[in-house]
Amino acid sequence: MAIRSAAQNLAKQGSRALATAATASKPPTAIVMMNMGGPSTVSETGDFLRNLFSDGDLIPLPFQSTLAPLIAKRRTPKIEEQYAAIGGGSPILRWTRTQGEGMVKLLDELSPETAPHKAYVAFRYANPMTETCLEEMKRDGVTRAVAFTQYPQYSCSTTGSSLNEMWKQSVPLGKGKEAEGEQEIQWSVIDRWGVNEGFVDAVARNIEASLQTYPPEVRDSVVLLFSAHSLPMSVVNRGDPYPAEVGASVSAIMHRLGNRNPYRLVWQSQVGPSAWLGPQTSDAIKGYAKKGENNLLLVPVAFTSDHIETLFELDLEYLEEAKELGMTGVKRVESLNDSPYFIRAIADIAAAHLKSGRAVSPQLLLRCPDCTNEKCGKQKDWFKSFGTSGAASQAQA
Repeated sequence: MAIRSAAQNLAKQGSRALATAATASKPPTAIVMMNMGGPSTVSETGDFLRNLFSDGDLIPLPFQSTLAPLIAKRRTPKIEEQYAAIGGGSPILRWTRTQGEGMVKLLDELSPETAPHKAYVAFRYANPMTETCLEEMKRDGVTRAVAFTQYPQYSCSTTGSSLNEMWKQSVPLGKGKEAEGEQEIQWSVIDRWGVNEGFVDAVARNIEASLQTYPPEVRDSVVLLFSAHSLPMSVVNRGDPYPAEVGASVSAIMHRLGNRNPYRLVWQSQVGPSAWLGPQTSDAIKGYAKKGENNLLLVPVAFTSDHIETLFELDLEYLEEAKELGMTGVKRVESLNDSPYFIRAIADIAAAHLKSGRAVSPQLLLRCPDCTNEKCGKQKDWFKSFGTSGAASQAQA
C-alpha cells in the first residue's frame, strides 16, 4: 500500500511538472494595463505635458499641433514644482506594476487554461508608452492580449484615446491587422468596470476605514465628496458616457455602504478657460465651508492609484485650502494602490473576461451620437474584427 501511495504521489508530481513545463514553454497571455501615466522623474514632466496637450481625444484644442507645445512649455515649470512636492515624480508606474504583478499571480490560478499571464503597462503620455509595450510583447512572442483599461469608467478621452493609440501603433499605416510578416496578436478589450462588485467593495472598505478616524458622534454625518477628473463640456455634450458611469460607481458604492452618509459627486483637474463638468472639487469645499459644514471626506472614485491628482491636488492643494477656511474635519480616503481587495477584483475581472470568449462589449462598439472622430470608428472596427476566436482558441489550447 505504501509503495502504491508513493507511486501515485510521484505520478502526480510528474503530471504537475509536465504541466508547469508546458505552461513555461507557452508565450504569455498579455494583460495590457492602460492608463494615462505620469512622469517618473521631474525631468520627464515637459515631455509628459507635451504628449498630453497634443492628444485631441483628451483636450481638444484649435490648432492643436501648434498650441499644444506652447501650452506644455508654459505650464512645465509649475507642474515640475508640483511633482517635486510629492517626492520627485509620479508613483503611478510603481503602483500599476504592483497591481499587475499581484493580478497575474491570481489569474494563473483563476484561469489556468490561458496561463501563463504577464502584466504589461501601456501609458498614454509617459513611459512606458504604447509602442514600448508592444515591442516588449513582440519580444515575448505574445499571440493573445487583453487591453485592460485602468480607468474604471469609460470616456472617449481616456480609455477611448488609449485604444485609439493601441490601434494606431498595431496597424502601421492602416495596412491589415499587423505589419506584414509579423506575428498577429489576437486582441480583446476590457473597456469599463465601474460597477464591478469587487471594485465597489475595495473603495467602500477604504471609505469605512477613513470614517473610523472621525468621532463616533459625527461619523454618520460626514459628507462624502466623490471626486473624479473633470471633462470639457464639449466632450460631454457630444454624448460621452463618462459622467453617467462615474455616477453609477458612486451609487453602487453608496449602496454598499448602506447609504448612511450624505454625499455629492464633484469634479477636479479643470484645465483652460473653456467650460468643464462641475462643480469643481475646490469650489465644493469652499461652498460647504460657507454652509457651516466641517467634516468632509474626499473620495477619489475614478483613480486606481496615487498620482499627482491625489497626492498634490487633493492632499496638498484642496486640504490646505480647507484648513485655511477653518475646516478641521476634511480628510482624504486612501487610494486603492496595493489593496488586496482591489487586486483580487481586477484579477476576477480579467478571468471572467478570458472565460467569456468575447472580444469586445456591445457598449464599446457604440459611438457617441455626435462623434466625428474617424479614428474612433476604425479602432472599434479593428478590435471587433477579432471576434471570439482569440479568446476561444486560447481557452481551448
